[in-house]
Amino acid sequence: MPCNEGKTDRTLRVIAGLILLSLVFVGPQTPWGWVGLVPLLTGVFGFCPAYTLLGINTCKR
Repeated sequence: MPCNEGKTDRTLRVIAGLILLSLVFVGPQTPWGWVGLVPLLTGVFGFCPAYTLLGINTCKR
């Protein structure tokens, strides 16, 4: 999988994913917080399948 996310994009995704994931354990404790795994994992791996489908690439090479 080639990288298609830039450094800023990846950082924002990881932060958003952690915030959403925290909703499972803290606050309203809603299971919808598990949705945070999607931005967290895409930020960690640097690859977003939706970006591939849309032809977006924020990674500087």
